[in-house]
Amino acid sequence: MALQSATLLPYSLSIRKESKWNATLKETSLFGVPLPSNFKADTISSCRLSEDFKRRYSLSTIRAQTVSAPEINQASSDGKKTLRKGTVIITGASSGLGLATAKAIADTGKWHVIMACRNFLKAVKAAKKAGISEENFTVMHLDLASLDSVRQFADTFKRSGRPLDVLVCNAAVYLPTAKEPTYTAEGFELSVGTNHLGHFLLARLLLDDLKQSDYPQKRLIIVGSITGNTNTLAGNVPPKANLGDLRGLASGLNGQNSSPMIDGGEFDGAKAYKDSKVCNMLTMQEFHRRFHEETGVTFSSLYPGCIAETGLFREHIPLFRLLFPPFQKYITKGYVSEEEAGKRLAQVISDPSLSKSGVYWSWNKNSSSFENQLSKEASDEEKARKLWEVSEKLVGLA
Repeated sequence: MALQSATLLPYSLSIRKESKWNATLKETSLFGVPLPSNFKADTISSCRLSEDFKRRYSLSTIRAQTVSAPEINQASSDGKKTLRKGTVIITGASSGLGLATAKAIADTGKWHVIMACRNFLKAVKAAKKAGISEENFTVMHLDLASLDSVRQFADTFKRSGRPLDVLVCNAAVYLPTAKEPTYTAEGFELSVGTNHLGHFLLARLLLDDLKQSDYPQKRLIIVGSITGNTNTLAGNVPPKANLGDLRGLASGLNGQNSSPMIDGGEFDGAKAYKDSKVCNMLTMQEFHRRFHEETGVTFSSLYPGCIAETGLFREHIPLFRLLFPPFQKYITKGYVSEEEAGKRLAQVISDPSLSKSGVYWSWNKNSSSFENQLSKEASDEEKARKLWEVSEKLVGLA
């Protein structure tokens, strides 16, 4: 069953026969993003929005690309039934680790990749430039900084009739040099709102689809980071991740009535990213405890190695971007290319040997995977439970 193109607010995008895109900006309140009724004007005026944030929301996208259900169990020449292609959704698949993973898994010919990205045209161009076969990918609009966009994406995917076998929560915002916080459409600090809350809602909305999968390996993967793990050298580089008692998160992270930071402290862009990664790893483990036995879904996280040359660092100072790659290559020996990291994440998507649930995967110098240990905070069951309950309230699931 094919799904007809469905409008995803706040933009519409028409697809013409000559393959040209006609983007029309619809009514908006803030850089093209309709704000919720409880997002007050005084909140907007007090936020210093970065140029990157403005550029993001000036993009005129989107109608979802038509998504068709796959052909399942086609008969082979010897009369036996062949396994259908698996379907994997990868967020942030237009660049970096997400794009490298999309290519690695699509090139096997056994998977169809849903590239869930906020910039539709960028994703299409990136996929074609990377040489991903057109029959192996579909681009769908998803802006994790808008919970409405997350809900629209999930609804559009569900109505496509396509099964979901693996969900990879990969997209991330990293603003290490920001002096003032920026905010999501709902008014949450941008890094935590995107990296954690957007993915939390997406995973919850698509969990039933994963549960219903008949594929041999059905998985939910949340990309972690060594920088949020304080039992490592990298995790002890200041500012260190620390969620505290979650008082800032519980108060809404809006910077008005509460701190924009999870622990209730002063804003720090680098720490906000590291905190969000701790949330990602705690969330993975709580999914495992709550749903693995019931659903049969494998829940896991990973650190694929230090991808020193990646767009994630585009907001960092030029000197850091210049020196960090050779430092990782020749001093720490921890350097990993985007291509290699993509292959590692593709392993976690499809390798039968990595089917254990509740695991944080890493790789040694011989590129062999192993079960890594999380820090005390990143494996705190009580904190994971509290994080889950607070996050449910913030995204409207409680």
